[in-house]
Amino acid sequence: MGKLKYLVIHCTATPEGREITKQDIEQWHLKERGWSRVGYSDMVHLDGSLENLIEFDQDNNVDSWEISNGAKGFNGISRHVVYTGGAEKTKPSWSKYYPPKDTRTEAQKNTLLTYVKFMILRHPGIKVIGHNNISNKACPSFDVLEWLRCENIPFENIGL
Repeated sequence: MGKLKYLVIHCTATPEGREITKQDIEQWHLKERGWSRVGYSDMVHLDGSLENLIEFDQDNNVDSWEISNGAKGFNGISRHVVYTGGAEKTKPSWSKYYPPKDTRTEAQKNTLLTYVKFMILRHPGIKVIGHNNISNKACPSFDVLEWLRCENIPFENIGL
């Protein structure tokens, strides 16, 4: 419930190649974690298709009905986009977690880049970051800031 300042990139932290649905996200966030809202505004599927998870308008404000629970302390000033994947196909026998891995398909990379460019065009002052830039997590399992630099995203739109 403030001015839109950040676009935060996430991964679902699910095994490489496993498709995730909006219903999966709702199950994890609303039913299992007890959140009032899912953690992401939009999701990029393995085939690069984009699915809206929480309705939002395109103005420069994050209204209460647009908030997603993607990163504590940043939700009222951010949009959160997630790509499906972000973890190895198998997990070690000694762990309940799948190790982090950049599993973005070419289609996901293209959609994410288009999404980022659109957000910057629509909101010129927005800063694009990875979830791991504001939280002690591996998510989104790749270096967002380096990726943005390599994709020639303007310096003023990268990082905090």
